Amino acid sequence: MRLYVNVDHVATIREARKTDEPDPVEAADACLRGGADGITVHLREDRRHIQDRDVQRLATHLAKPLNLELAAAGGLLPIALGLRPHQATLVPEHRQEITTEGGLDLGEPGSAAHGRLREVIGRLRDAGIRISLFIDPDPVGIDRSAELGVPAIELHTGEYANTCRRSASALERLQKAATQARALGLAVHAGHGLTYTNVMAVAAIPEVEELNIGHSIVSRSVLVGIEQAVRDMRRLIDSSR
Repeated sequence: MRLYVNVDHVATIREARKTDEPDPVEAADACLRGGADGITVHLREDRRHIQDRDVQRLATHLAKPLNLELAAAGGLLPIALGLRPHQATLVPEHRQEITTEGGLDLGEPGSAAHGRLREVIGRLRDAGIRISLFIDPDPVGIDRSAELGVPAIELHTGEYANTCRRSASALERLQKAATQARALGLAVHAGHGLTYTNVMAVAAIPEVEELNIGHSIVSRSVLVGIEQAVRDMRRLIDSSR
């Protein structure tokens, strides 16, 4: 299973003082040394953490793949097309949210939103960029993702992360969604709210081949360093397979 580490919150610390440290690129290198298979960053329209220069440096510097998260709307598409990261994950984005609150709205077929999404997917595909859609573990959304012709989806694990200690139903939905997606020929990724205490059940889902984890690893790195924090997460994931 691939582990992509999201280094957004390394930039969050930097932007708190509007200075030049800590450096997300330096953190990304340490994550790779710790066992990460790739790096994820979310370039938001409000640039609250990761900045354009961070993405540019990562795209040209990294020895392993870069997964660029971005909204389908707004002016971010030209940046992705220019830098051509290994993968672009299309995510929802609302200016006032603290973090991503749910999966991407794929729109009803024939709607303006659906048409816009199809256009963005087509332009990314033409540029040779692998595409993933960040969606809720919902059967309709999975069917629509397959119809849109993307190679991969990332299942939003937020509901599971918030309820795993009280209920098993969210994990069951993830398991069913992963099975459905794989049957439709989609690669299955997962992420959001995964921590050292809840990751193993998701890592154990056979169809899931990639996890995106950020906040928990960056939080732990304050205490043990980011290279060790990634090693700790890598060990938990590998022991689940």
